[in-house]
Amino acid sequence: MTPREIVYDTLEFKNTDHRTARELWTLPWAWDHYGEEIRALLAEYPSDFAGVGTALARPPVCERGDSCALGEYTDAWGCKFVNIQQGIIGEVKEPLVLEDDWSDVDKVHIPEEWLSFEVEQVNRDIAKVRDHFVVMGCPRPFEQLQFIRGTENLFMDLMDRPKKMMAFMERMHDFYCRYLTKLAETDCDALSFMDDWGSQRALLINPSLWREIFRPMYRDFIDIARRRGKKTFMHSDGYTLEIIPDLIDIGLDAFNTQIFCMGPENLRQFRGKITFWGEIDRQNLLPYGSREDIRQAVRRAFENLYADGGCIAQCEFGPGGKPENVRTVFEEWENLTARG
Repeated sequence: MTPREIVYDTLEFKNTDHRTARELWTLPWAWDHYGEEIRALLAEYPSDFAGVGTALARPPVCERGDSCALGEYTDAWGCKFVNIQQGIIGEVKEPLVLEDDWSDVDKVHIPEEWLSFEVEQVNRDIAKVRDHFVVMGCPRPFEQLQFIRGTENLFMDLMDRPKKMMAFMERMHDFYCRYLTKLAETDCDALSFMDDWGSQRALLINPSLWREIFRPMYRDFIDIARRRGKKTFMHSDGYTLEIIPDLIDIGLDAFNTQIFCMGPENLRQFRGKITFWGEIDRQNLLPYGSREDIRQAVRRAFENLYADGGCIAQCEFGPGGKPENVRTVFEEWENLTARG
């Protein structure tokens, strides 16, 4: 089977005679420290996914610098990040929107330039990796609003609902929908979006507020994908247990979330209803655990979440991660799901 076919079978719970799909995420920090080990790992356990970019005819007018380099980086919306550690993205220290009524929101640039790619060129690039599964796009409405306004201020604004903020959110959502609609015209296999919604113990906002404001946005993203026959993937860090039923209800195919923050046993209720797109605990286990700890963690995920698919062997290799632990993740998944 091709890697692409393995991913589709994983998403559709059809892994009856072969291994589950796999994917390694690597931050620049990992390449800086363990480039040789990563190359060896990928040679033995190659990813079933392939990344394809969009060559823009009009580069974003606001974007400046490298998002993972020391110093300052400005994103395509005009938000300025300060980075004090090489290899990971920094933080926004001075939000763009400072006024409580959002009267200065015109300082924000909506990057229409993202729409300037040619579908035909993207398809030519996809054709070069056609044996692999291609995921494209990454709208992040909640996180982008935090970059624009600041997290604490945004939490208060979501309760007060300034009119200019709500109008801006409609413009942002319209832009993201147009962006995903154009990506859906390509030959990619799936569309993705992301927002980090959880703390270590709970959702960052009241679930009812999430359902009122953000669930409809994600539903629109998924509807765009479905109309073009695409799968949908979402990433969200933290404790997201309360919203997983909603994501299943609106048709999300794969969810990357911190399953060990919530406990695989507590997620067993969703087994066979959604694909868990990884992962393995990167806060404690990957940096500090033994290889046996890693094997046990993979077994917990397998026993509670695997249903002839429904689990992608995935983890993120970032700051502090041990290369031998990352390798063990893929070894154990291979041991548990390889057949024939």
